[in-house]
Amino acid sequence: MRRLLIALAGVLILIVANVGIYQKQHLVDSGRMVLLELAPVDPRSLMQGDYMALRFRIAAEAFPGVDRDTMHDGRLVLTVDDRNVAKFTRFDSGEPLGPGEVLIRYRVRAGTPKFATNAFFFEEGTSEAYARARFGEFRVSPSGDAILVKMRGEKLEVLGPFEQR
Repeated sequence: MRRLLIALAGVLILIVANVGIYQKQHLVDSGRMVLLELAPVDPRSLMQGDYMALRFRIAAEAFPGVDRDTMHDGRLVLTVDDRNVAKFTRFDSGEPLGPGEVLIRYRVRAGTPKFATNAFFFEEGTSEAYARARFGEFRVSPSGDAILVKMRGEKLEVLGPFEQR
């Protein structure tokens, strides 16, 4: 009986993990492309390998001078231009979205809003390729869930070992 319960728990864990993987892959494949302007912070962590800590311009636009103790999780409405670059428009209040608008979910951690991630990890020895990063390319679902998929340069060119030249 005990072995059966352990086996069932293992199967359940695998099912839950695979559903999560499927959902993330579906978002990468079918989510709307949104480019967020960023400001790289720390290009390297010796404990975690090469990565770039990220801050996003929309955070400064949406939360200027906001008391960090009063911030809570929510969603922003962004306006996306013809290049897919997003700008802060307003906080989500449940109103229908207008043309060119998209939702993005944020979570407040340690008094700072986070959009999907606060770091971009890259292969060791490829940091030079990401030094020119100015935008993060996200795939965003209609509900505002987002995943960072690529880094882009000032002219919106894809950066990294898979760079399009």
